Amino acid sequence: MAGGSRLYQVLLTRGAEQDLESIHGYLCEADNPASAGRLLDRLMDVVDGLARFPERGAYPKELAALGIRDYRQAVFKPWRVVYRVIGDRVVVYLIVDGWRDMQTVLARRLLGA
Repeated sequence: MAGGSRLYQVLLTRGAEQDLESIHGYLCEADNPASAGRLLDRLMDVVDGLARFPERGAYPKELAALGIRDYRQAVFKPWRVVYRVIGDRVVVYLIVDGWRDMQTVLARRLLGA
């Protein structure tokens, strides 16, 4: 069980890194660079927080409905950080706006569909 003093190593997949780059780029154009930077900082706080309590995250309902409980998510509305705990590592697979068609995003990115 995840707890107090145990720290997990948090790793971002290339896809998760690209998600952050896309989010930042979009918000720089749609809003402003300062706002985009603040959001990126907040998302990274969520990601960094997984080092301490990764098992606190809920199972994504779209995957749980299929009986898949290998992945968890941390939410910073409307953003969803989807990850998997593997031993002493937390692997972040995607960081996405929760308003998107999550069934398709999860199937494509995690299940290779």
